[in-house]
Amino acid sequence: MRAFRISTARQLSLAGVAAAVCGWTLFATGAMAVDALSGSAGEREAGRTITRYERQIADREARLQSAVAQLDEVGGSAVGLARSVESRHAALASLLTDMSDVPGAQAALTPARVEVAEAISPEDRIRLIRMDQDRILARADTFARSRAERVRLAFRMAGLDASAFASNTGSGGPLVQGDDPRALAAVLDVDEAFAQRIQRASLGLAEMRRLDGAAEQAPFTQPVAQPRRTSGFGGRFDPFNGASAFHAGIDFGGAHRTPINATAPGTVAYVGQRSGYGNVVEIDHGRGLKTRYAHLAAASVRPGQRVALGQRVGAMGSTGRSTGTHLHYEIWVDGRVQNPDRFLRAGEQVRAG
Repeated sequence: MRAFRISTARQLSLAGVAAAVCGWTLFATGAMAVDALSGSAGEREAGRTITRYERQIADREARLQSAVAQLDEVGGSAVGLARSVESRHAALASLLTDMSDVPGAQAALTPARVEVAEAISPEDRIRLIRMDQDRILARADTFARSRAERVRLAFRMAGLDASAFASNTGSGGPLVQGDDPRALAAVLDVDEAFAQRIQRASLGLAEMRRLDGAAEQAPFTQPVAQPRRTSGFGGRFDPFNGASAFHAGIDFGGAHRTPINATAPGTVAYVGQRSGYGNVVEIDHGRGLKTRYAHLAAASVRPGQRVALGQRVGAMGSTGRSTGTHLHYEIWVDGRVQNPDRFLRAGEQVRAG
């Protein structure tokens, strides 16, 4: 065996070398750990950034696809939008033409003035027009149905049944034919939803027209152009003896030979004199309804003659039991005299806008 003796100085040197090696090992290990941790945080941040951009890209793609789909609905271009507006406008024109002469229709169906910015695109302008077309169609539907109800009310005011006067002949038209909205959409070259609304409004319009036609068959108009009432229906004091008496009609004053007009179409049932009435014209309007025009200076029609609404039937006079020039006007329903006021108020209801 050999023995080695390490001096104190050498021992200190070896201890220093060992400490240096251990220190370097610890430093290298720590650096690697820090680098590893730093790399993981960076990768996570990079992943989050990539995810955020992917979501933004997906959102933009979704908006783009939605815009493309909206354009595809009308042909994918401004030309397609314009063609859609033209087709809808033609369908609306077909629907509204027959409403032009109806009281109140023009005011109710006039398109609203659309104020738009100068910088708005042509496509957006066309879309605004389409929105206004939708509003016009909704108003047309509402107007037709409310007017039909107004005419029904007029018949109830007169104590008449509207269905007895309304005729189903000649109603309808190309817009209300068929039950398949798809077929109607193809005919009108519009989308199916718009075709369904056109069809619904057309049916309301057809009903309104039918009732308007019924109103023209009933005596809802004035017998003179400028009516000046001088005596009403019902009880009054007799102008000759001052006694209480029943007045079976309404008296209208006017100048001698003022034209007297038929208040509804019908057939002349009687022309001649009746006791107390003087010269008389009586018109049968059918459905048990008759009108009588008395105290005439002269008649303009003959028995059996067909007369139209508003046609002249005589001239105002003072024949018979009369104190001066005037028209005595009566309405009879099923052999019973009626108050003409009910019919005249019904006529005002029909003519209301």
